[in-house]
This record gives sequence, structure tokens and C-alpha cells, in this order.
Amino acid sequence: MVTDAAAMKPLVILVSAVLCALPASATISGPVTVAGGQVSGIRGRDPAIEAFKGIPFAAPPLGNLRWRPPQPVTPWKGIRIADRYSASCVQKIVAERKPFTYEFMAHNEISEDCLYLNVWTPAKTAAERLPVFVFIHGGGFNEGSAAVPILDGEGLAKKGLVVVVINYRLGVLGSLAHPELTSESPGKTSGNYGLLDQVAALQWVRDNITQFGGDPAKVTIAGQSAGAISVNALTASPLARGLMIRAISESGASLDGGVGAADTSLVQAERLGVAFAAAKGAKSIADLRATPLQKLILPVPGGAHPVHMIVDGGFLPLSTAATYAEGQQNDVATITGWNKDEGGAMPIPTVTAVAFRNQARRKYGDRAAEFLKLYPAGTDAQARLSQNSSVRDEQRVSTYLWARLRAKASKTPAWIYYWDHTLPGPDAAFYGAFHATEEPYVLNTLFSAPQRHFTDTDRTIADQMSSYWANFAASGDPNGKGLPAWRAVSDKPETMELGDKPGPIAVAGSQAKFAFWEKLLTR
Repeated sequence: MVTDAAAMKPLVILVSAVLCALPASATISGPVTVAGGQVSGIRGRDPAIEAFKGIPFAAPPLGNLRWRPPQPVTPWKGIRIADRYSASCVQKIVAERKPFTYEFMAHNEISEDCLYLNVWTPAKTAAERLPVFVFIHGGGFNEGSAAVPILDGEGLAKKGLVVVVINYRLGVLGSLAHPELTSESPGKTSGNYGLLDQVAALQWVRDNITQFGGDPAKVTIAGQSAGAISVNALTASPLARGLMIRAISESGASLDGGVGAADTSLVQAERLGVAFAAAKGAKSIADLRATPLQKLILPVPGGAHPVHMIVDGGFLPLSTAATYAEGQQNDVATITGWNKDEGGAMPIPTVTAVAFRNQARRKYGDRAAEFLKLYPAGTDAQARLSQNSSVRDEQRVSTYLWARLRAKASKTPAWIYYWDHTLPGPDAAFYGAFHATEEPYVLNTLFSAPQRHFTDTDRTIADQMSSYWANFAASGDPNGKGLPAWRAVSDKPETMELGDKPGPIAVAGSQAKFAFWEKLLTR
């Protein structure tokens, strides 16, 4: 016996050494039971984070399920190894589309079988009830994916959130309305299938996120561009009631843009659907459902099928703007804002004085003289300055007015921002703080684009921005220790400049400019 014990001693020491080498805090790895079966995850770059990639939240919308609302998950046997992204929803895959480089684009295979989501969790047990952050990608409702590199959820998960990133049907597969589809629907509506996918994903979060240590009663939805417009629509939709308590809309909410985007009636959308079917040589929805995917997505005469949100009587009984105006929205605390170099502003504008003055006359009619007095164009150089300042003033004022209008019928606060930091890279001087540049900072994913050679300044900004977003998801207020104070919207027309010089600034360059835009945008 002494000999046996002596022989075992090295083994005991070895086992002890291995155990000591393991991370001090274990993570939820699986198997985790969710709708449909069991899944197991993989360790993240940081071993304190567990990632679950490619979890189905609805049945594959194939065959007879093409252009139907998402259906319950198809069950599977055994343990699903959730170690890789699912296919992206159907779109044209390109390596880059300047200014959007590799890290902003989807690169994997595409399929109609794409209704999957990804979860990143820092929780050690299912009992932790951490705040949940659900991100909806952008891409004009025609492209994008939960597999886009900058949308990796690990960066925010490290800040104490359970992060979920979702797919949803795109293009004609996500938006086709047609009289036959309306007729076969129990609710007598059609279209908005991609938005219904988003609702289904949020319902999945409600029903399953506790298994990953998340709190279904503390869900923040966030999105950029088309994802931001989706966030606005979800806050307006009765189908999403109770599925979130906070919302972040990045480049998506203003009186003249994001919130007013849901303006296509069901009748109009059905006409477009009939024209689309005819262009494909389809005499019925059955014919369209039998059409091979590659033929279906080829461009039709007159351009691609429209993908505007539809006031369908189901997902959207009213347009988003009308819903907010009447105070019928889901009343949730909100963050929204825009970027310095989007919407027509750019670091190196090329407009001439003549072109700027002509543009003003076309756009503002009998108010053009007033506009040109505020934003003069005596020379080309002056016109270029006026081009940028007018675009930026209009965006900031419009966002502020949206938030002020929202406050009339809302009990929850809103915070608005103006992002000004230039994304480093070879084209930085030309593109500046372009559309979507805030994403790798607010999501804390600078690691997704090493080719951009981020500096310590970038890392500081990313830590600050992701802390604002994480604080908001956790408490409903972006403010926190060590962060510049960010005031909620009030009667004072100001916004929060974020990025290079965080702090409050006026929404317009002067009171006269604010008055011009206020009158124009609220007439």
C-alpha cells in the first residue's frame, strides 16, 4: 500500500497543477437546453467568456415557409456544437464596399436557412440574471449578418452583459407583400418578414436567455442604420411589447429620416409585389415559392424590389412616426444619434459655390435666401464649409426635435449623441467619422480590425463608449464612474459629442440656425 501511494503521488501533483492552471472562474459551456434541443459553446478569446454561435431561433424558412412568418424551431437530437456562425441570409457577398472594409462586411456562405443567432456570456451560472444586449445589424435591409467581424459580442460581454446578435431575412425574401400572401395570412397581412424574424429572435431571448445567465426582464435592443430603423420599428410595434426595456438606435432616429421610414402602405407594397412576380414570370405565389433562389434574386426591370417597412396592420398598425406622435409606442429608455461625416457631410467636400446655391434653391424654395444667409456660398471654399455645417446642424436639430417630440408622450428618458472620431486607416482623411464608424468602439471590438493599427487613444475611446452602452443596458442610464457626464434630453437644445471631445454641445451653430431648422422640420 505504501508503494501504491508513492506511485500515485506524482499523478496527484500533476492533476493539482492542471486544476491550478485552469481559469479561476468557470463559464457556462453546456450542454445548455434551449428551444429545440441542447447546445454547447466554445471559449472566447478571453476564457472568461463563452460563445454559442449559430443557434436556431426559428425553423428554416424554406419551400412553403418562404414568405411566411417565422415558425417554431425544428428540434434536433443530441448536443448541437455551437462553435461556428450559421450561413448569412441571402445577399450579394462582397469583400468590401468603401468606406466599408472587410470588418464591416459579411463573408460566409449565404442561404435561405439563416434564422440563427449568436450568444456570448460572461455568466458562471444560469442564476446570475445579467442584463441582455441584443444587436440588429445594418446593411440597408439588403445585406449584413450576425457573422460580420465587428459584431463579435465578446467585447461587450466582458463588460458584464449577455450579448446576442441575430440574423433576419433580407431583400425580397424579407419584405415581399402580395395580395395572395395577405389572403393566406390569418392576420390578413403580408411583408415585413425580416422584422417578424426580429420579433421571433426577441421571443427566443425571452424564453431561453436565462439558460445563459441573462435576465429576460432586462433586455436592451440596439442596432445601426437598417438595424437602427428596425429598433425604432420594434419600439413602435405591438408585437414587440414587453420584449425590451431599453433601445439604442445608431444613425436611425430623426424627424426627417429614420423614424419616418415606415411609410409604405400594405396596398402600395402589394402592388410592388405583383409587379415583382410578373417580372419573374410567376403567375402565383406558388410559382414564386418554386422559383430557384438564384433566379429569384436576380435584379428585375426598374431596380431591386423595395425593402421599406410596411404599415401592414399587424407588425405596424401605424407608421413609426405616427405611432410616436400618438404616444402608442413601447415606452422604453432610448439612446440615439448620428455621425459627423454621414448624410452628406464629409471631411473633403467637393461642392462648388454655384452647385451649392442651386441645390439650396431646389431644396428650400422660398426659404433658400434665408438658408444661404445662414450658410453662405460666396466662394467654393465657403460653400464647402457651409455644406458640412448645414448637414451636421440639420441632423443634430432633427434628432433633438425627435427626442423632444417623443418626450411629450413618454415617461422614459432619452439621450442623444454626435459621434466625431475618425476611424484610423489609409483612407481616414477622406472618409472621417463615416456611417458605422462608431460600431467597433461602442461594441468594444477593435480587435476585429487589426489592420487599422488602433492607437492607445482609440482603445481609450472604445473603453469609454462601450462603458456608456454597457451602463445603459444595465441601469437605463449611460452615465457611470469616470465617464464625462451625459445629460438626458431636456428643453435645452444640446447633444452629447462623443469620441474625440466628449461633452455637451449645442445642436446648431447658432440660435438663428436652430430656429431655421426647427421651423422647417416641424412645419
